[in-house]
Amino acid sequence: MKTYIVLLRGINVGGHKKVPMAELRELLTKSGFENVQTYIQSGNIILQSSEENLSKIESDIQQSILSHFGFEVPVIANTRKDFQVIFDTCPFSEEKKKNSYFIMLSEIPKTELLSLVSDITFENEEYVIINDCIYFHSSVGYGRTKFNMNSFEKKLKVKATSRNYKTMVKLLSLSIEN
Repeated sequence: MKTYIVLLRGINVGGHKKVPMAELRELLTKSGFENVQTYIQSGNIILQSSEENLSKIESDIQQSILSHFGFEVPVIANTRKDFQVIFDTCPFSEEKKKNSYFIMLSEIPKTELLSLVSDITFENEEYVIINDCIYFHSSVGYGRTKFNMNSFEKKLKVKATSRNYKTMVKLLSLSIEN
């Protein structure tokens, strides 16, 4: 059994795509996943599975949610080890890292698409794309940024979901295998 950290995008935001966490845990357990845990209401899941194909895990979870709740949700899964690598690879100083957002991508963007976003810059904001993560920092706070994740998704032809530093730390600590 491997431990996976699974992120859902866009649930329980502004009354849309409501997914009660207890119901989600039960659904995923019935779908064959084990030791299913959730953290806060925004679609953070830690689970174990003997399945090693990430695409299959994502697809199975997406299909279970669609069948049960009636709507489609982007799903991004990583092994705990890969999630730790994403966290550790953050290029910002420790001070900036603590105020950064980690925008996980469904796949590593194609090199030729990176040029479409390389010139996007906004005052007080910086980002670095490394493999399947956009590391984002804004000195004015995430809620006041001009950075638009949807625009990056379209240009890079990927799905994305963001988590702040504290959520990343919590998911890593909750997923430590005993």
